[in-house]
Amino acid sequence: MEKSVDAILSEAKLPNLMTPLPGPNAKAVIARDAQSISPSYTRGYPLVAKSGRGAMVEDVDGNVFLDFAAGIAVVSTGHCHPRVVKAIQEQAAELIHISCTDFYYPGLVELAERLGAVAPGKEAKKVFFGNSGAEAVEAAIKLARYHTRRDKIIAFQGCFHGRTMGALSLTASKAVQRKGFGALLAGVFHIPYPNSYRCPHGNPSPCTCVESATYLEREIFKRLADPEEVAAVFVEPIQGEGGYVPAPKEFLVELQRICRKHGILLVCDEVQSGMGRTGKWWACQHAGIEPDIVCVAKGIASGMPLSATIARASVMDWKPGAHASTFGGNPVCVAAALATMDLLESQYIENARRVGEFLFARMANWPARHRIVGDVRGKGLMIGVEIVRDQKTKERAGDLREAIVDLAFEKGVLFLGAGENTVRIAPPLLIDEEQAEFAARTLEECIIEVGKSA
Repeated sequence: MEKSVDAILSEAKLPNLMTPLPGPNAKAVIARDAQSISPSYTRGYPLVAKSGRGAMVEDVDGNVFLDFAAGIAVVSTGHCHPRVVKAIQEQAAELIHISCTDFYYPGLVELAERLGAVAPGKEAKKVFFGNSGAEAVEAAIKLARYHTRRDKIIAFQGCFHGRTMGALSLTASKAVQRKGFGALLAGVFHIPYPNSYRCPHGNPSPCTCVESATYLEREIFKRLADPEEVAAVFVEPIQGEGGYVPAPKEFLVELQRICRKHGILLVCDEVQSGMGRTGKWWACQHAGIEPDIVCVAKGIASGMPLSATIARASVMDWKPGAHASTFGGNPVCVAAALATMDLLESQYIENARRVGEFLFARMANWPARHRIVGDVRGKGLMIGVEIVRDQKTKERAGDLREAIVDLAFEKGVLFLGAGENTVRIAPPLLIDEEQAEFAARTLEECIIEVGKSA
């Protein structure tokens, strides 16, 4: 008799460590990896994954971990959700590839229709499909320039939009991501991101940081770029790699007003914050804004490589041949995305909201209780815990953050860092309160332990 979906997902809900970390099999794989894999990857701790189910990951030595990283916010419905696996298997047995650049495919149309239906704004939408977040951003850059016949782009300090050359030109997260690659895309300008905890304009915390929007008219449009030459402003409604920093509603509303005034396209990069992670389909919906273009990837297909650039139909006006992708919109990935949307719609977006509220209630007083916690912020299941050396000076403590994340791994919970000194909380959207409480308790224990030696 086949097990139910709920039974499969609840088989193991909490960590179970069998060996010292890393175990012998993990050590062997890591040694081989060092001989054959690009050294550009940034591995924080020695997890060597073998399998995953729900919010749990098993390594090659039989150790089971509670995953609060979700493959960098990718496995939105959990690892190997039975309904997603079933959709992948059935589609793979029917049609694995038929390039939508040259041919038509019904699943592609259905997914585009469904994404357009949930995208912000009343105007009809059109969708371009790629394979990654960087590709979604590249498509948005090209589309913005094509539609407006302008060439300048505005992005924000601390932002991450990808590592391909166009997307990298927007990225301003870490110097190492740009070092050594020579001249990037011309005509890109970066302005301060609205960090309510660390207001770039010197206002006391918390603040609305509206000045980060008006900075465009006060400085950029007067000194560096005429607004009539600016094609688009790219913004993360919640900055991801920059430290899980939510943009205040007031800032986003003002930014939209300025863009509309000058005929500039507003592009929301929802690669990490979209697909229900914040308790709504899109993080920008919390501010009530309606971007002209939305970039989507990560959680769209529960781990399969797929991205979407969603634009107002009147904006996506490029001609045949202007942009395309051989693999974008692959039938197997599309099937996974359709199953993912079903699950998000029916239960997991609401679960992200509810369990996210539970976690915030659990963690809200950490800055008052723990001297190395500066800020707890985010929405839904996209939460950042900023680690500082001193709460008054807000001196960043990246070394303490790394120690906390490493210690959590040793206790069986997977976290990742974000920005210079923030712990990223981004579990699969199916976690329950028991798992949330265990992860929060473990993280707090690690903070206390590391704080003692700080």
